[in-house]
Amino acid sequence: MTEHELLGDDLLERFRGRAAVYDAENRFFDEDFAELVEIGYLRALVPTEFGGLGLGLEQTARLQVRLAGAAPATALAVNMHLVWTGIAKTLHDRGDDSLDFVLREAGAGEVFAFGLSEAGNDLVLFGSTTEARPADDGSYTFHGRKIFTSLSPAWTRLGTMGLDATSPDGPKIVYGFVDRDDGGFEIRDDWDTIGMRATQSRTTILDGARSPADRIVRRLDPGPNPDPLVFAIFANFEILLASVYTGIGARALDLAVAAAHRRTSLKDGGRSYASDPDIRWRVAEAAIDQDALLPQLDALARDIDTQANHGALWFPKLVGLKVRATETARRVVDQAIRVSGGSTYFSGNELGRLYRDVLAGIFHPSDAESAHNTVANAWLGPAES
Repeated sequence: MTEHELLGDDLLERFRGRAAVYDAENRFFDEDFAELVEIGYLRALVPTEFGGLGLGLEQTARLQVRLAGAAPATALAVNMHLVWTGIAKTLHDRGDDSLDFVLREAGAGEVFAFGLSEAGNDLVLFGSTTEARPADDGSYTFHGRKIFTSLSPAWTRLGTMGLDATSPDGPKIVYGFVDRDDGGFEIRDDWDTIGMRATQSRTTILDGARSPADRIVRRLDPGPNPDPLVFAIFANFEILLASVYTGIGARALDLAVAAAHRRTSLKDGGRSYASDPDIRWRVAEAAIDQDALLPQLDALARDIDTQANHGALWFPKLVGLKVRATETARRVVDQAIRVSGGSTYFSGNELGRLYRDVLAGIFHPSDAESAHNTVANAWLGPAES
């Protein structure tokens, strides 16, 4: 199945038309979501034996590029479900069935949300401010505050984590999944941002949300950990995130080209801006930047699919892709706005919305500081104390 067969042009034009409405009304992408469910998009990474489409990460990342070019917030929110199915598939492909239930349930229509992010937790996967309280039956309840929980109106399963500081073998970072129907949480209606508004990535307060023993998937020591789950989370999150921002950049470049041909100059006797040397330089600069992204995105996603071994360089490669994609998208959007002129300053303009949406890339992990530290450690070794 090709990208254009699953995400047809007519479908994407409907999404593009609704994106401005979702942004203006600050509401969830209900109609987009229903259409994506109908075509099986949320089952893209689920193997066929579990009821999915059986696509690989390379194919799915390319689909996300295409979806993000029409509706960035829709793509970013759906990403969080795709990340969990991608994690489960990455483990399954390597002989680890501990998250096969994610594949089975996603294949049956359950929607997974990514409930790991915490305000002020710069340890990310290596620490947690959320309490994970053990019970005698092996279950845990989670108590804490999670931020940027995309798909808040729609998820049925929440993958989360917390710190068990009370067990004799602790402390341990505990990863588990909770069922929306079981309660124990509050979703706050607090998503009022400058961009990516349709994701509705609301704050989730966990106050006794229970993960049964058979949904506790890991108990890991805090700090850097070689466990395959950590690698799978990191790889799928960074690659799929990069695909969204690659799609934003591609759309901004298309809009810049269209604007250059559409706009004319009185100073130059009515010639289009496509002949202006400064405008040509800006479009060329944006195209050169953008052109570097897809080959790297394809290569790293393919390496996950084929189980390539980059050893200690995996993490530098993944953070490099994320930072390059998000920063490039910002530069390309900025160039496109300079080419397109003052009309983009109005909130209803598509490029004006992309300008706001693309800023979200700054805040996704890995941020530029931690990414550069990861790469520096890989090439130079740890800094001397």
